[in-house]
Amino acid sequence: MIDALQDLTSSLPPLLQWLGVVAAGAIPFVESYFGSVIGVLAGLDPAIAVGAAVVGNVASMLVLVLGAHGLRRRFTGDAREPSPRRQRLRRAFDRYGVAGVSLLGQTMLPSQITATAMVSFGADRNTVILWQVVSIVLWGVAFGALAAMGVGLLDAG
Repeated sequence: MIDALQDLTSSLPPLLQWLGVVAAGAIPFVESYFGSVIGVLAGLDPAIAVGAAVVGNVASMLVLVLGAHGLRRRFTGDAREPSPRRQRLRRAFDRYGVAGVSLLGQTMLPSQITATAMVSFGADRNTVILWQVVSIVLWGVAFGALAAMGVGLLDAG
């Protein structure tokens, strides 16, 4: 899937490649980290690649968090048995809080899922959004920088 997204982004006219990266960043499991890599490998300036991937990731996360917040307010009495994955996320949330789950949660699940779950657990919507944006930016910058260094090494070799 990453290769297909990279090919799609590379095939766009240069002035529109950043839109391909925004779209890739909005996809769960691609997010800002792989979106920024896709942009760098497609030939975008690393700052533009990271920025576009972050914008896509943040936009999709916001839509889901705001939707989950609205649904939680409407249906706060649902007592279904949570799935094992949701139980594991809840334990991590209880142990590490919003900041910890936001910063480390992307190693297990996409930011869209972790953010939505935290809001459904009752975490403050604005705190979740703040820490998710911080996490999305940090992961995007880290992977974008690694991709830029890798491309630089290939060019030098």
